[in-house]
Amino acid sequence: MKHLPSLQISAPAPRGHGIVRRTLLGSVVAGALAPALAWAQGSDKPLRMVLPVSAGSGVDGVARVIAPSLGKALGRPAVVENYPGAGGITGTSMIVKAPRDGSVLGMVSNNHVVNPSVFKNIPYDAVDDITPITMIGATPFVLVAHPSVAARNVRELVALAKAQPGALNYGSSGNGTILHLAAEMFVHEAQVDIKHIPYRGMGPLTADVLGGQIQMAFIAIAVAAPHVKAGALRAIGLSSSTRSPLLPELPTIAEQGLPQYVLDGWVAVVGPAGLPKAEVERAYQGVRSAVAVPEVRDALLAQGYQLNSPPPDATAAFFRTEVGRMAKLVKQAGLKLD
Repeated sequence: MKHLPSLQISAPAPRGHGIVRRTLLGSVVAGALAPALAWAQGSDKPLRMVLPVSAGSGVDGVARVIAPSLGKALGRPAVVENYPGAGGITGTSMIVKAPRDGSVLGMVSNNHVVNPSVFKNIPYDAVDDITPITMIGATPFVLVAHPSVAARNVRELVALAKAQPGALNYGSSGNGTILHLAAEMFVHEAQVDIKHIPYRGMGPLTADVLGGQIQMAFIAIAVAAPHVKAGALRAIGLSSSTRSPLLPELPTIAEQGLPQYVLDGWVAVVGPAGLPKAEVERAYQGVRSAVAVPEVRDALLAQGYQLNSPPPDATAAFFRTEVGRMAKLVKQAGLKLD
């Protein structure tokens, strides 16, 4: 809180002017306290955490783990709001149009930087129309196969695919999603021909690879690990640059002969463009505090996340780099814009 301006009070005024003096003094004090009072009153207003994904998704799981501690760190309750649709464009549009007062933050993932290369008409700029706050962390994807597939590692899978061009298939969570690009990146790096079968979300995708309706897919490690450990799915390789504690014996795809293959799933906190620096810093420190809470940290680690909260300027640079990187992947995959 700023110090009140010093008040020069002269000798008592003649009777009859006391009311005027008290009114003027009260106005000065009220004016000086106004910013602090406004913040104190606003602190009861919930922080809206807008998610451009459905409830039960990976990003939603992260948000609901963090929300209570983030609200506590910022001195206001945090409410998670899901606005799925149009590949994330519906919810992100709400973030972009939100008040620039720190009362609304968004949580986005890889699809935010993929969409500019997949959709022709997006009502916002993925970089210029948001204020990046920080990352939460990154988590690997796992290339899994149904046990009926005669391959136990990347080398065997590549050999099988080259021996039977076009005979194998993989599923994804939808055209243009990060799981689609993860598979297409593998196809490109391995120089194989594998058929794509798109689904509407990771849930149906996982169900069908478990049931053998499709042969393989990239899915989140938190989803894959229990099925791999139970023997219901076979893990072929990890998408990240390092191994994961969730499946410590599983080699990365890069380790298995495709050294350029590295792709993580990530989650970041953003606000609308033009968010004041003070609000950006407050939100950044709030996220850092929330993630540092032991229960929150442990829950995120259990989901396979490697935690990292870079400052806003570094996060903004990351977003710009990822937009270009994803554009290259989309072009390699030969995806047509919708």
